[in-house]
Amino acid sequence: MQTFPRTIGALVSLTAIPRAMLPGLPFAARGPLSEAVALRLAGAAAGDDLAARGERALTVTTDIVRDDDIQLALFCLYANAYGSLDGLDPTLEWDAELLTVRQLLESAFEAALRREVSVRALPAPSAPDVAEALFTLTSDDSGPSLSRYLARKATDEQAREFLIQRTVYTLREADPHSWAIPRLRGRAKAALVEIQSDEYGGGRPDRVHAEIFARTIRAAGLDDRYGAYVDHVPAVTLASHNTMSMFGLNRRLLGAIVGHLAAFEMTSSIPNRLYGDGLRRLGYGEDVTDYFDEHVEADAVHEQIAGRDLAGALAEDRPDLLADIMFGAAACLTVDGWVAQHMYDAFTNGVSSLRGGAA
Repeated sequence: MQTFPRTIGALVSLTAIPRAMLPGLPFAARGPLSEAVALRLAGAAAGDDLAARGERALTVTTDIVRDDDIQLALFCLYANAYGSLDGLDPTLEWDAELLTVRQLLESAFEAALRREVSVRALPAPSAPDVAEALFTLTSDDSGPSLSRYLARKATDEQAREFLIQRTVYTLREADPHSWAIPRLRGRAKAALVEIQSDEYGGGRPDRVHAEIFARTIRAAGLDDRYGAYVDHVPAVTLASHNTMSMFGLNRRLLGAIVGHLAAFEMTSSIPNRLYGDGLRRLGYGEDVTDYFDEHVEADAVHEQIAGRDLAGALAEDRPDLLADIMFGAAACLTVDGWVAQHMYDAFTNGVSSLRGGAA
């Protein structure tokens, strides 16, 4: 197996990234809104009215999905709900001013997704029909394959950039979808708990998927602290995590988070096999590939449960949520497709997918 340095310093040049780190956080602001939100979340004075800053940011942005300032602000707001960053004050989780700006940003972000995400004709609200529609939707991707590129052509540097991009979600794997558990009943609830039980190791702390991925990160010579690479990932990567956080945290979007998970599980098994193959091709051992190998089998089972017993059962029990189930699935494929396209384009053009670039 190859050996690598224990720091990212040899991989990423930081010269293009502002280094004015936010108090108590491992990253810098990307504009006036994210700076004010992060300072307020850390318990410091944020200056002028947060909602006014949010409105200004929305007025000037040309693409909310790829807007660094807005996506980082949302990421920080959600991070306080998860408790994923120690530098954020937990007493401010329900702060009225922060909730106001979050709702403002969410409204615009959701509207943009609903404009840009194409949703097909709705199936009948029955478990077999919904599952069939979801399997059809997730099997129709004809775009370039990042997983095949990683398997066959990626350099070691590109593989490590891929791992860095994955840290934003995968070091918190399953958490966004778990918000749906108390909001479901009956068959759908049982199905989600079955899936999440596997995600959280089935009672074995060492098999929690986020922990397995943390071992992957360490074995690749990278930093497994959550948020360590937020400075380095582009806005679209934050947007992917923010999409599922928004769906999960808002009860009115219950259908969307269920559809998102269904699509996520249905498109996981084969890519993870290819990712594992690519890492083995580059000389990495089981300590790096274990995470991806684990998901080949697990997600092949999960996709059946997610399609029929979770999304399909929810559509039968709550036909009013059918449209959002299909929207959530399409949004998962679309937004994650944007992230994959960003990396694929960078890699095939010989440039870094990270902010600041690769050394």
